[in-house]
Amino acid sequence: MFVNFFEKIGRKTINFFDEFGQVARLLVQIIRYFPNIIKSRKLVLYQMEHIGVNSLPLVFVIASFTGAVAAWQAAYQLSGIAPLSFLGTATSRAIITELGPVLTALVLAGRVGSSIAAELGSMKVTEQIDALETMGISPVRFLAMPRFVASIIMLPILVIFANIIAVLGAFLISNYFLDVSFAVFFESAKRYFEIWDFVFGVMKGLFFGGVTALIGCYIGFRTEGGAEGVGNSTIRSFVLCAAMILILDYILWTLLFS
Repeated sequence: MFVNFFEKIGRKTINFFDEFGQVARLLVQIIRYFPNIIKSRKLVLYQMEHIGVNSLPLVFVIASFTGAVAAWQAAYQLSGIAPLSFLGTATSRAIITELGPVLTALVLAGRVGSSIAAELGSMKVTEQIDALETMGISPVRFLAMPRFVASIIMLPILVIFANIIAVLGAFLISNYFLDVSFAVFFESAKRYFEIWDFVFGVMKGLFFGGVTALIGCYIGFRTEGGAEGVGNSTIRSFVLCAAMILILDYILWTLLFS
């Protein structure tokens, strides 16, 4: 019994490092094709529209309610401890450094990461990727690189958009329900605002976008088993992307603030 248990642990560990190495290898291959970005600009621009522009309505809704919830939560936390004049600071810094980047990335993991895995997985099981290789076209250059580049460009932009909408949502709740005026709210936010908070949040968006596209491409390329395999890859992509976003968020906080 114990032998089987340790065998399973060892097998899982070996499989983890094997997959980690293959993901790292895919990342190196994608980076090698960066000089072809200009040549593949139409593919990159198409993916930027699909990943970024088409995600704006969803990000708008998520950011609006994120800001609203942040305002109520901050008001609850400040109750009896500090005056509500600090509400602007409490909500804006939490949104810009944490809530905006992480929640936006999680939403994009569901929409973009799963979409990439499903698209590439469908191409894999229908042998379209094999056809590209037969014609001498690298699937990494033609499929993975444009999606990766578009993700690392568009997710920071979406994070900035989400931050603005979420802060406005927090202000509306503070103003209409908690009687915090425009001047008090934004003066508080301005007084304790640091440009590093904004840069750190956008930088996290860059990493989150990269890891989402990378995992989606990796899982898509390894899909097998027909329609059922595509479905499993879609689910696995979202789960791994969401987990890696949260793990990466912790690592970035630890590295930069320890």
